[in-house]
Amino acid sequence: MTIDPQECRSRAEREQSQLGRLRETIAHAKANAPFYRQALDKVDPTKLSSLNDLAVLPVTRKSTLSGLQASAPPFGGFLAAPFTQLRRVFQSPGPIYEPQGMSIDHFGMMRALRATGFQAGDLVHNSFSYHLSPGAWIIEGGLHALGCWVLPAGIGQTEQQVQAIAQLKPIGYTGTPSFLKILIEKGVEMGLATSSLRKAMVSGEALTPSTRQWLAERNIRVGQAYATADLGMIAYETADPAQGMVVTEDAIVEIVEPGGSATMPVGEVGEVVVTTFNREYPMIRFATGDLSAIDPQSIQSPTPCGRTNLRIKGWLGRADQTTKVRGMFVHPGQVGQIIKNFPEIKKARLILSGAIGSDTMTLHCEVADATAAANITTALIDSAREITRLRCEVKFVAVGSLLDDGKQIEDARSYA
Repeated sequence: MTIDPQECRSRAEREQSQLGRLRETIAHAKANAPFYRQALDKVDPTKLSSLNDLAVLPVTRKSTLSGLQASAPPFGGFLAAPFTQLRRVFQSPGPIYEPQGMSIDHFGMMRALRATGFQAGDLVHNSFSYHLSPGAWIIEGGLHALGCWVLPAGIGQTEQQVQAIAQLKPIGYTGTPSFLKILIEKGVEMGLATSSLRKAMVSGEALTPSTRQWLAERNIRVGQAYATADLGMIAYETADPAQGMVVTEDAIVEIVEPGGSATMPVGEVGEVVVTTFNREYPMIRFATGDLSAIDPQSIQSPTPCGRTNLRIKGWLGRADQTTKVRGMFVHPGQVGQIIKNFPEIKKARLILSGAIGSDTMTLHCEVADATAAANITTALIDSAREITRLRCEVKFVAVGSLLDDGKQIEDARSYA
C-alpha cells in the first residue's frame, strides 16, 4: 500500500514544515478573516519560533460558534475567502454553517481512506447523509481524490441499498458501523449477497469491539476516522487499530485541560484542540469539546506501517461537563479557577450528589500532605463560593485517587 512520504517524516522535519504553514495561516487569517483580525490582533506570526508558541494563542470553543455566526452571519467572521471560492455550504445542528472550498479533497480525507486500504478504481457505497450536513461530501471528496467512484446511497431506504450492493458489487463502504451491520443483516434476510464489501471506513459513532469483530468475521477490514464538519480530518486508524489514531499531516492537534487552554502532559486525558491550515476557513486553536489523549508511545516509535506523526487514543468522551446546580450553571473551567491559588492540590473533581433540589456539591481534592490540607480548607470553601456563588463542601483524598478520565465535574445525582 502506498504511503504519502509526508506521513513518514522525522519529527523535526514535520515540526519545521508545520511551523511555516502555521505562520502563513495566521498571517492569512488576520488579513482576510474579521474574527481573527481582532482575536489575533497582537500576534505577530513571524515571531513564532516553535509549535509550542501555539499555547499562548486564544482558544475558540465549538460551543460558541452558533452564537458567533448569529451575530456575524453566515460564518461568524471565520471565512477567509470570497464566496466565489466556495463550492458548498452545509448546516450542522446548532445551527452551525460550514463552507467547503473548491479543492476536491477540501476536508483532507484521502490519507485516512488510503490507510484503510481504499485505492483507485474501487466502487464505494457511501451511506453518510447527503442532506444539509457535510458528512457524505467529506468522505466523497477524499474518495474522488484517491480515484474511487461512488454510489451516493445516503441514509435510509435500506432495502434499495441492499439491492444496489447486490447488483453493483461495491468493494468499499463508508458510513456508520451500525448501518453497515444493518445492511449485511438485511441482505441475509432478503437473500441478496453483500459479500462484495471488503473494506469500510466508518465514523459518526463509536465502533465497539464486538461490531469490529462481527465485521472481521465477514472478511471486512474496518478503519475508523475522526473528523468534524468544522475541521475536516483530524486523525485516523492505520493497519493496526491497537496503535490508536494517527494525526493528519494537515493539522496540529493539542490536548488541553478541559474547558481551559493549558496543554496537558503527554498521556493524560484532555480536550482535543485543533489548528488547521485551511485557507478558506482556517481554524486556529479550535476546541472540539471531545476528549482524548496523546499516546506516549507515539513520541518514541512510528506505527508498524511507518507513519511517524503523533497518535491519539481515539474519542474518549466529551469535555463539556457544564451542569446546573440550584439554578446556577457550573462550568468545568471553574474547578481550575477554584484551586488556582492552592499549589497543595494536585488534582480536583467537583462531584454532585443527592437528589435534584436537595443536591450536594463536594470538591474532591488530591493532596499529598494532610496537614497542609487542613490549613487551606476554609480558604478553599470561600474560593468555591466566590467563583460559583454556591455552597460547596470539600473532601481531601490521596494523590492518585481520582480517575484519570478528564472529568472535572461528575454528576452523580438522582434524576428519578
